[in-house]
Amino acid sequence: MKNRFPLLIAGLIFCWPLFAQTAPAPLKKEVPKGWHLLDQQDSGYAGISLSKAYAFLKSQSRKSQPVVVAVIDSGIDTLHEDLRGVLWTNPKEIPGNGVDDDKNGYIDDLHGWNFLGGKDGRNVEKDSYEAARVYHRYKNEFESIDPTVVKFNKEGFYLYNMWVRSKQEIAGEKKGNGAEMIMMKRAYGNLLKSDSVLRKALGKDTFQGKDLSDLKTDQADVKKARSALYNLMLNNDALEASNIEFLEGFGDYIRSMEQKEEAAEKAPENYRGTIVGDNEQDINDQSYGNTDIMATAKSALHGTHVSGIIAASRDNNKGTDGVADHVKIMTLRAVPDGDEHDKDIALAIRYAADNGAQIINMSFGKSYSPEKKWVDEAVAYAAQKGVLLVHAAGNDAKNLDTTFNFPTPLSIAGERAENWITVGASGDPDAGGYTASFSNYGKNEVDVFAPGVKIYAPVPGGNTYQFLQGTSMASPVVAGVAALLLEYFPTLSARQLKMVIEKSAVVVKDSVRNPGSGEKVLLSDLCRTGGLVNAFEAVKLAATIKGERKIPPTPAKPTTKPAATPVKKTKGF
Repeated sequence: MKNRFPLLIAGLIFCWPLFAQTAPAPLKKEVPKGWHLLDQQDSGYAGISLSKAYAFLKSQSRKSQPVVVAVIDSGIDTLHEDLRGVLWTNPKEIPGNGVDDDKNGYIDDLHGWNFLGGKDGRNVEKDSYEAARVYHRYKNEFESIDPTVVKFNKEGFYLYNMWVRSKQEIAGEKKGNGAEMIMMKRAYGNLLKSDSVLRKALGKDTFQGKDLSDLKTDQADVKKARSALYNLMLNNDALEASNIEFLEGFGDYIRSMEQKEEAAEKAPENYRGTIVGDNEQDINDQSYGNTDIMATAKSALHGTHVSGIIAASRDNNKGTDGVADHVKIMTLRAVPDGDEHDKDIALAIRYAADNGAQIINMSFGKSYSPEKKWVDEAVAYAAQKGVLLVHAAGNDAKNLDTTFNFPTPLSIAGERAENWITVGASGDPDAGGYTASFSNYGKNEVDVFAPGVKIYAPVPGGNTYQFLQGTSMASPVVAGVAALLLEYFPTLSARQLKMVIEKSAVVVKDSVRNPGSGEKVLLSDLCRTGGLVNAFEAVKLAATIKGERKIPPTPAKPTTKPAATPVKKTKGF
């Protein structure tokens, strides 16, 4: 799970002297809670036209069928008022009896499974970065290899090139980022001082960034503190966040950078291994994890928000509405604060496919994937089961046609999954632009864009909600639309769901901002469809298509333990 503020804070630090001295920047247009569900023609906000979609379905007298959506993420608050009614429940598992009642290999998996848990009840929360893990894992194996002499097989060539990238990143990290780290630490120290000044000026310890826009003062130190913190929060689109949350996120970012610097000298700590206790190099060692799918409120923030976007109870006059109205959320905790492990992701995909999920949302990603073969096999397995996978494009403002964000639909063998959608993040044209400034993009590798800026949804706390943003929020919008389609058009296959969502995307004719370069381009230069996901257009198109699903969706009843192909550790050459 990445830093909750997707913009690159480090890139703003070099403007610190300017932020500390200038007047606050003007507020962008405020977007309402739930703007991502609105219709642009009716409201002026570039949402997904959800009310029109439901009105169309009602006009056709269509009835919905339940759809199970698996959320592979950081966990979920199972007691949240807007989510406890939409949790998937394993019908053949007797909770708390310590018995694998349904013989699926997971004991007491009532609402899903925690692949980051130990048998003693402990849970992995913090973890290392895959770049460091890859660099140290393969260092002895590849350090002295001459690639012009050694003949690699396909998988070995993939591993060697990945290790070379990790070496460039990790071994050069300390030298390349020294000045940046000094600037960030200095800026962070100044921010903490500004926070202290503002707490006294406001008369409270907790405040939101937007509160600073109304702060009037003649005191020079308060003016300086206000400008510094306010402008940084504004440029990170974090005015709805509290000072405590923002500074904690900033501190976490710095600590993660320090962790990367340390990785050049020593192997990262084995956070997962000391708690989970499995053999991570053996995909067939699957007897690990526990039932704690929330862990802590802090760790479950991301997964709770994502789940709420898809399926928060509709029309209950609480919080906000999810996209789909007849969804059950299967929670698979596999994403720590750090980089996820391929084995956990592969087994989570298989668990979802075997236990009735028809759609899987994957709001996570990383730049390295040492066990990509296992994930590729799991994706193919899900395709055989008719499962659609929806993946966030990532928040680095990078072109995925030329960079990396795993998992990917393209396998090591060169085969492209047809049951996969990659989603970039859009915003409102009058509140920051159609394209989110942080979103990854790719004319070939990103399929569609969907709302991912300032999305209001549940967070842990029972009845608590927040604005968060990222492609992590755009992906569940698309997963929600896919679920809505499958509810009312249950014969659509995963391939057809993908086709309908892409073909019905509303093409943006105006020029948009390239998140990487800042240049004005067409959205078709940033994604395959050149369009924004739209639920109304999607249901209209779906109504004209004859379904091709030859068998009913996999029943919710779990069947067998995930079938894994034995994989030997490759030597790479």
